[in-house]
Amino acid sequence: MIDETDRVCWRSIASGNEMERVIAVLQPHRSELVGVVVESHVQLVLLVDGLQDRRFVVHLANTAAMRPTAGLKHSDDRHDARHLAHLLRLGVLPRGSSTPRRNAPRAIWRGQRMRLVQSRSSVIVAVENILARETGAG
Repeated sequence: MIDETDRVCWRSIASGNEMERVIAVLQPHRSELVGVVVESHVQLVLLVDGLQDRRFVVHLANTAAMRPTAGLKHSDDRHDARHLAHLLRLGVLPRGSSTPRRNAPRAIWRGQRMRLVQSRSSVIVAVENILARETGAG
């Protein structure tokens, strides 16, 4: 959590996205929170759903749409979280999206997406192998 001057007010919530610990930390600051930023990621759906069930404003960050910042001294979860909070505060956070629960079955769509990603990866590896075999590059 950061304040309006980007000063860090809270650094760590929980490991493994333990919902009750996350809520225990956020609840006392609820009236001050502009929102909670979560990186848009398939496995964080339960965290997002849990926060939304408790009526927290959740912003999904589309990290793929962010340009890498040249010259960053640190790249880890702690610094990334601060950067995402800063972007939200400035109103320039690239937004991700999630399939609403009412449009279930999200789990099936996530599974299908995973299969497509795996298929794409295997095709890329196969093409790279063919190129390496044919050109001798390795």
